[in-house]
Amino acid sequence: MIVTEQKARTTYDNILRLVDDPDVRDPIKFLREREIVHYQRFGDALRITQDNLDSKNFYAINPSFDKKRVK
Repeated sequence: MIVTEQKARTTYDNILRLVDDPDVRDPIKFLREREIVHYQRFGDALRITQDNLDSKNFYAINPSFDKKRVK
């Protein structure tokens, strides 16, 4: 996800270099700023997840759900 946000931001930066029309630039600036915020939030979420991986009661999987059930 983080890579996707960076690619989108680069695309918007390239468009802004080429376009002078304010009716085009303003929405592209908004979209670029949104990508920056998304990138920051994904980074925050990743950091929080990594910080809590060793915490008690934090599961990336649910062991009881993943057990094979005998019928």
